[in-house]
Formats: sequence, C-alpha cells, structure tokens
Amino acid sequence: MPDSVSTPDGRRLEILTGGAADGLPFLFHSGTPSAATSHQPLWAAAARAGLRLVTYSRPGYGGSTPRPVGPPVPIAADAVDSATVLDALGIDRFVTLGWSGGGPRALACAALLPGRCLAAASLAGVAPADAADLDFTGGMGPENVRDFELASRGREALRPVVEEQAADFGAVTGAQIVEAFGGLVDEVDAAALTGELGEYVAASFRGAMTQGAVGLLEDNLQVMQPWGFDVADITVPVAVWQGAHDKMVPFAHGQWLAARIRGARVHLFDDEGHLSLLHRMDEMLAELVELAGPGSLADRDASP
Repeated sequence: MPDSVSTPDGRRLEILTGGAADGLPFLFHSGTPSAATSHQPLWAAAARAGLRLVTYSRPGYGGSTPRPVGPPVPIAADAVDSATVLDALGIDRFVTLGWSGGGPRALACAALLPGRCLAAASLAGVAPADAADLDFTGGMGPENVRDFELASRGREALRPVVEEQAADFGAVTGAQIVEAFGGLVDEVDAAALTGELGEYVAASFRGAMTQGAVGLLEDNLQVMQPWGFDVADITVPVAVWQGAHDKMVPFAHGQWLAARIRGARVHLFDDEGHLSLLHRMDEMLAELVELAGPGSLADRDASP
C-alpha cells in the first residue's frame, strides 16, 4: 500500500488506510489543523461498520506538498485531491465523513462527485463564511474569532498568529492538549479530550506542523473563501451532526447546514460538544452505510 500519491500538478499527498481491508471505502476528512494520523478507536469503528478507511493530509500538512502560493483555492479543490487519492487506490464509489474543518471537504465530495460519493456526513462541520444569514464567528471561542477575522483580511494578516500556533502545536502532548485549546473547549469537550482521544489529537497536531505553519495558514484562508459549490445543490444523502457545547464550530453552523441541505438527516445535541461527538462514531458510520443504500457493503468497488 503506498504512503503517498501523486497529483496531476506534481504534488504528493500523504495517505493512510485502515479499517476493513475489503470493506466499502470510507474517506475521512480530519479537522483544522490535522495530518493523516492513526487513531485506533476510529480504525476499529470503521472495521465494525464494514468500512475501509482512507484518509490523507491536506496540502501543507504532514508529508503533503503545499499548493503553490497564490490566491487561496476554494474548498472545491480538495474534492479534486480526494478524487486523485481514490483513483490511485482503485476506488470508485465511497462514503465520506468530515470533522470540523474537514466537514466542508466531505460536503464538497457530495456536491462535486455525486456519481461516486454514495453518502456524506458533516461532524461538527463549519458552514460557509459568506452565508448572508449566518453570524459566522458568533459563539466561537476567542481564539477562533481572532483567527478567522485575521484570515478574512488575508494571508499576511494571519501569518504571524499561525506561525506562533505552529510552534506550540508542533510540540504539544496529550497531557497538554486541553490547555492548548484554551477558550475553544468547555467542560464537556475538556472531559472528552482525555486518554486515547487526547493523544490522537495531539499527535495529529504535531504531524500537521511538520512543515511549519503553511498548512494551517492555507486551511484557514480556504475556509473563509467561497467554497466553489452550493450545499443546496447536493443530491447525495447527507447527515449533519452538531453539539450545542461546541465553541470551535458553534451550534448555529449545524443548524444552518441542516436547514439548507435537502433531505439531510439531522442530529443536533444539547449535551455534546466538538470533541465529545467523536465518541458517537459507531452511530455515525452505521448511518453512513444506511444512507449509502442497500447492497453498498457488498458492492465495494475497491482494490484489495
């Protein structure tokens, strides 16, 4: 199994696979920041659901080549990279889930790869920053309010802050991860961010900073740009999962997505947060398989 794939423009994308080797392909888009990092509970949940997990580091994270410096690309460009990864692995049809900053990437796959993407889920996923009827930063912790406001002003305004974050995140440990989140977690998420989950998030942060701040910088800029697709045009089955204790991606984002994605399966929780929802992964993956339709597990379209 390769550990990276080539893109048509000469970049490399770092990939990681797990779960059921012969299962229905499941593309996991991790959050901001993150790199392709093994997390045993996620791998085990995928195996229990009969899914072959595939994930990759977005450009500038981990071992993935940054995109050339220029105007920020839309989220839609990540659906193109996703298709490149799937093609390299011999995968046609798949399901996908995106967490946090990965949420828009899962929705991009649903919108732009409808012949291949059988179902998608947004897990604590961010909504479009240019939505006229959404207060994008309302309810966010102070760190995210600052970062997104700087990102709206451009690359050079944001750069000093993310370079400082990269130095901190590049050395963070599981024991330090709650403190590293600062005002972005309340008691619900702080309680969830222990043990294996805390170690995974810290390892993913460290991996994301392998090349310094470049991945985090471009990821934040992308989120603040027009996405390159309209969620109202999605025809693929979609589930939206969001918690009211989320200080990174506020509850209103999940409500906004739920109201605008036609036929969305909606799960809005008063007692969950941004991180605690990960403990419901078995429910989410079972629902993805259900949304993919009868026979999806038997019709895998994946190379061994």
